[in-house]
Amino acid sequence: MNERYDFTDIESKWQKYWEDNKLFKSTEEEGKKKYYLLEMFPYPSGKLHMGHVRNYSIGDVASRYLKMNGYNVLHPMGWDSFGLPAENAAINNNIHPNIWTWNNIAEMRNQLKGLGFSYDWDREVATCHPDYYKWMQWIFIKFFEKGLAYKKKNPVNWCPSCQTVLANEQVVDGACERCHTTVGKKELEQWYLKITDYADRLLNDLDRLTGWSNKVKVMQKNWIGKSIGAEVDFTIEGFNKELTIFTTRPDTLFGVTYMVLAPEHPFVRELVSGNEFEKSVEEFLDKLQYMSDIDRTEATAEKEGVFLGRYAINPLNGKKVPIYIANYVLMDYGTGAIMAVPAHDQRDFDFAVKYDLDIIPVINPQNPDIDINNLKAAFEAEGTLINSGQFDGMDNITAQEKIIKYLEEKGIGKKSVNFRLRDWLISRQRYWGTPIPMIYCEECGWVPEKLENLPVLLPTDVVFTGKGESPLTSSKTFMETTCPKCNRKATRETDTMDTFLDSSWYFLRYTDAKNSNEIWDKKNAEYWMPVDQYIGGVEHAILHLLYARFFTKFLYDLGYCPVDEPFTNLLTQGMVLKDGAKMSKSKGNVVSPEEIIKKYGADTARLFILFASPPEKELEWSDAGVEGSYRFLNRVHRLVFELSEKIKDAPTEYTAASAEDKKLAYVLNASIKKVTEDIGSRFNFNTAISSIMELVNEIYKYKEIKNPNLGLLKAAIEDVILLLAPFTPHICEEMWEHIGHNNTIYLEKWPTYDKNALIKDSIEIVIQLNGKVKEKIEVPNGLNKEQFEEVVMKNKKVIALLEGKEVIKVIPIPNKLFNIVIK
Repeated sequence: MNERYDFTDIESKWQKYWEDNKLFKSTEEEGKKKYYLLEMFPYPSGKLHMGHVRNYSIGDVASRYLKMNGYNVLHPMGWDSFGLPAENAAINNNIHPNIWTWNNIAEMRNQLKGLGFSYDWDREVATCHPDYYKWMQWIFIKFFEKGLAYKKKNPVNWCPSCQTVLANEQVVDGACERCHTTVGKKELEQWYLKITDYADRLLNDLDRLTGWSNKVKVMQKNWIGKSIGAEVDFTIEGFNKELTIFTTRPDTLFGVTYMVLAPEHPFVRELVSGNEFEKSVEEFLDKLQYMSDIDRTEATAEKEGVFLGRYAINPLNGKKVPIYIANYVLMDYGTGAIMAVPAHDQRDFDFAVKYDLDIIPVINPQNPDIDINNLKAAFEAEGTLINSGQFDGMDNITAQEKIIKYLEEKGIGKKSVNFRLRDWLISRQRYWGTPIPMIYCEECGWVPEKLENLPVLLPTDVVFTGKGESPLTSSKTFMETTCPKCNRKATRETDTMDTFLDSSWYFLRYTDAKNSNEIWDKKNAEYWMPVDQYIGGVEHAILHLLYARFFTKFLYDLGYCPVDEPFTNLLTQGMVLKDGAKMSKSKGNVVSPEEIIKKYGADTARLFILFASPPEKELEWSDAGVEGSYRFLNRVHRLVFELSEKIKDAPTEYTAASAEDKKLAYVLNASIKKVTEDIGSRFNFNTAISSIMELVNEIYKYKEIKNPNLGLLKAAIEDVILLLAPFTPHICEEMWEHIGHNNTIYLEKWPTYDKNALIKDSIEIVIQLNGKVKEKIEVPNGLNKEQFEEVVMKNKKVIALLEGKEVIKVIPIPNKLFNIVIK
C-alpha cells in the first residue's frame, strides 16, 4: 500500500463503496432511536458554491457522528427546482426549462457525491417532478376546501415595455432587470393563502422552539407583528360608508386632526368622483405607481399627499377632519386608513407641518424639555390626558382601556388585534412552477380539479417570449378543459404557484418519497417527524421557516402530520466571505469548490471549511488555511502508514504505566471527551478539530520514545481515525482499512473516554508574587491546602524566587495557583 495520500483514487474508491453498499440508506426500524437531520435543499443552478459546501459539510459531520453513535439517521437530499432562472434560460438560450433544470440537477448531484456526503439518494425529490407537484396541487386543493385559498385583486409589478408581470426580485432600482424600463403597477386577480388565520399560533408557538436562536425567533415575531389596540369607525360627511381605522393608541383619539387613506384604498375614487380634486388625485395615483412600498415608507422619504375634498367626523368629539391620501400609508397594514395625530407621531407631524394642518397635543408628559404649546417635533412620552374631554387628567395607559370601553358602549369601535402579517400572495404569472389546479366555469365559478386527475401537468406546447402574460396562456391544450362539476366548457388557471410553497413541506415528503398512492404513509411520518436538526442560511429565517411552520400546522390540523412544529433544532450557518465580502461573480472573489477538490481533494475542502470558523459565524476564505488543512491530512496519513505494521499485532487492552504513557492517555481521552461534546452538544466543529490536531501532535511525540506501549499506541491511532471520520470520511475509511479492519468505519462504535485517565498524577500550577505570574511548576494532584503550601514552599524554583524577599503571607488555591505576598 502506497504511503502517499492519493486523494483522487481514495475518494472515488470509497464513494463507490458507500453507493454500492447503500451505506446511508435509511429504513423505519421500530425500537431504534431515530434522528432526522436535514439541510435546506438547493436550487439547481448548475454549480455548487462554497456556501453549499459549508452547509452540507456541517450536516454530514452530524449525520456520520450520529450513525456511529447507534442512531437510525434520516439524511436526505433533493432539489428546489422550480423558479425563474430556468424560465430566463429558456428565453435566453432557447432551451426548455425542464431540460435546463434536469441537466443542472445531474451536475450538482455528481458534485454532492464527489464531496462524499452521506445522503440517502433513494429518497431524492425534485419539486419540478410531476410525482412531487401532484401532491403540491393536492395540498392546495385541501387549502381551498377549508376556505384558506381564495382569489382577489392586487397590484403587481408591471413592465410596460416587456408587457409582463415582474417578480419583486426582477425589479432593480425601480426598473425592469431585462429592459431597464421604469416599472409600474397593474391590478390582477391572484390567489392567496390565509396564513393570517394561523397568525396567533405561529406567534405563540415560537416560545416552544427552545432549539432555535432568539435572533431567528425575534425576526419571525416581528414579521408576524401582533398589535393590540382598537378599531374605530369614522363617518364621512356626505358618504354612506363608514371609514374604519385600527390604532394602537386609542388614548390619542382626541388629537386626530386629519385622516389618511392608502392610495390603493377602495374608497379613494368614490370619494373624489366628479369633484374638483379628482384630477389631482388621479395624477398622484399615477405618480405612486412607480414607487415601491419600501421607498414610500422609508423614514427619511418626503411625506406627500393630496386632499380629497372630503371630511371625516371624529366619533369622540364630533370634530370634522380633512381626509387625504398619502404616500406613507400602505393598504397592506391595518385597514389601509389611519387617523393622524401629528402631536404624537413624527410622520404625521411632518405631513401636518408641510400641509399646514392642526397639531393638537392630548398628552402632557410633564417634561420641562417638551413645550406642548410650541412643539418642534412629535413626542410619544407617557403622561396625563389633556384636550380629551371627560378623560382629561387620566394617565394615558389607563385611558386606553377606558376609551376602548367607551367606544364599545357607544357602538363606534371595539378592542381589536392587528397583525403585520398579510395573507400570502402565491400566484405567479410564470411557466416554470406548479400549475394551480383550479378551473374557471361560467356556471360554477372556480372549481378545483378532481383529485384523481392530478397532477395537472405543465404543457410542452408553450412559447417563451418573456413578454405578455404567462407562457401557459399560449397553450390551448392546457387552457381549454371541462368543468369538473357540470362538464361544460371551462378554462384552466394559468398562474403557477410561488416556489416557496414547494419548499414548505418537502421535509415531510422525504419520510416516504416514492409513495405514488398517497402524500406519505402516516406511519412513516410518525416515525421520522419532527426534523431533529435543520441547517440553513439565516436569510431564510423569516419567509421559508414561517411558511414551513404554517404548512405543518395546517397538515397537522388535517391529520396528515403527527407534529405541529416541523423543526426541533435550528442552526443558521454564517456566510463564506473572501477579502471581507460575500463571494460573487461581480466582485471576482468566487472560489470554486471544484477547483479546490481537484487540487486538494474533498476531505481537505471539508476540513478547512469546518475548522476555519464556528458554524454560526461568518467564515473568511483563506488559501493558506486550505494548504494547512491539506498538510494536516498528509501528516495523519503518514503517521498511520508509518505505524501500521508496528501496531498490527498489538493488544487491544493497555495499561498506562510510565509518565509518557499517562500523558498520551490523558490527551487521548481528553480529545475523545472534547470531540464528543463539541459535535454532539454544541456543533463546535472548529474546536473539535483543534483537539484532534493536538492528539496527532502528541502521538508524534510519543512514538519517538524508547519502548512505547504498543497497545496504547494502537488505541491512539484507531481513536484518532474514528474521531476524524465524521469530518474527513474518505481518508479515514482508507486508513481504517489499512490498519487491518475489514468493515466500513461508519459501522464502528464511537469511542468513549476513560474518566480515570483524565485524573493527572501531577498538575501545572501558577506561582504569583503580589498577584503577578512569575513561574509555573508541577505539583502532585489532589493536595489539601497544608500539603500544597508545604510542597510549593520547598520547590527549588520558588525558593530562588523568594531569595532576599520577606514573605508577608501566602494564598494557596490547590490545583490552580499559589500567590505569595511579599514586601
